Amino acid sequence: MNDLIKPYQIPLKTENSLFTLVENRTAYTYDSCELNVFETHQKAEDVKLVFNDFVFTSMLRGKKIMHLENKESFEYLPGESVIVGPNEIMEIDFPEAKEDQPTQCIALAISQHLIDFTLEMLNEKHPKVLDQEKWEIDPSIHHIINNQELINTVNRIIKISKSENSVTKDLYIDLAMKEMIIRLMQTQARHVFTSSTQTLSNHHPLAYAIEIIHSKITEKIDFDKLANAACMSRASFFKKFKETFGYTPGQYVLSERIKLAKQWLKKSNCSITEACFNSGFENLSHFTSTFKKETGLSPSSFQKQFRLHAN
Repeated sequence: MNDLIKPYQIPLKTENSLFTLVENRTAYTYDSCELNVFETHQKAEDVKLVFNDFVFTSMLRGKKIMHLENKESFEYLPGESVIVGPNEIMEIDFPEAKEDQPTQCIALAISQHLIDFTLEMLNEKHPKVLDQEKWEIDPSIHHIINNQELINTVNRIIKISKSENSVTKDLYIDLAMKEMIIRLMQTQARHVFTSSTQTLSNHHPLAYAIEIIHSKITEKIDFDKLANAACMSRASFFKKFKETFGYTPGQYVLSERIKLAKQWLKKSNCSITEACFNSGFENLSHFTSTFKKETGLSPSSFQKQFRLHAN
């Protein structure tokens, strides 16, 4: 069962309004960025696309095969986003696109001026934990699994583009874009710190704290002790954790417990009660309500859906 977090679903164009069946483009242009909506209504291969600016793309419908410079080819699906550098050529295949099953994707071309302004502001007013660290977009983390915080900002940009007509429209877009840039860097930080926790924990206090959380995820976690282990006050620890990753330590613990609970619920012989206590929750009622709030499904419904799709 795949938990897709996709941007706002933009209505597809009717066939008679398309300029071309391959990568038909609709653009919304602003001072600091350009929102492009691409649709493809027939199979195609080796379609080349390039932007002069840094580009954030996100899939809405269908499937692409992406070929980026000096990177291995990969499938690109709804629930995922890809970043591409200025003047980097994208070669794209559309293996399944057809009239009744088109591919749709957004591409946000972002001015370097806006990126530089946002990074300078963050590095000056919200410096990273270590002196040698700087806020920056990491081009090596180019294929991203969406999270709700990142996509919420993308949704605001789409909705402003499609419905806002005031003279301050550019200002609204500018503010949403700055937040999106920050959310993107937080998303990348989550990937780096969770995929390389043990390596980073030797020299980075936040990675050390995450390693402790992982080792004690089924136990009651004392956040004061966690802050002490990171050599910070509780207030500073919470502030830096939230700035770096986009969520608080408590929210991270909860997300990890939900992730663990899903693993237990997928086991054929695991009960709801066992999944609850095996993933660090202390109360079955709290587990049930929290799981439903975070996933949209009760634990029993999640378990039934998984077993239905597994058979």
